[in-house]
Amino acid sequence: MAPTTTTAALDGAVRFEPAGERCCGPDGGPATAGAAVDDDLLACMAKALGHPARVRIVRLLAERKTCVTGDLVAELPLAQSTISEHLRILREAGLIQGEIAGPRTSYCLSRAGLAALQAAVSSL
Repeated sequence: MAPTTTTAALDGAVRFEPAGERCCGPDGGPATAGAAVDDDLLACMAKALGHPARVRIVRLLAERKTCVTGDLVAELPLAQSTISEHLRILREAGLIQGEIAGPRTSYCLSRAGLAALQAAVSSL
């Protein structure tokens, strides 16, 4: 599993982002809409969307403002551990972001990551 960096917010929630260079923007963090997406990052994002379950997760998150892992388990015919792995891959690609608040993790789409993906695909 790739290492993550965590930051504590004033509201007590813990936010995490992938650490290192894998599937990251030029500054080492997730891709942003303003950053140029290189071929490696575009390939990483495309690979993250290369599984039907991950596409379904993105669609579910698009329908909702935020979603807890347990909600996704109720919606998808997959084990909780499998869904967690799919969420990790999407998060590392910068397509979603997570926030830990107590024992629950809430996920939402990364609008900046999706905008970067859209811009990169449009530039092909």
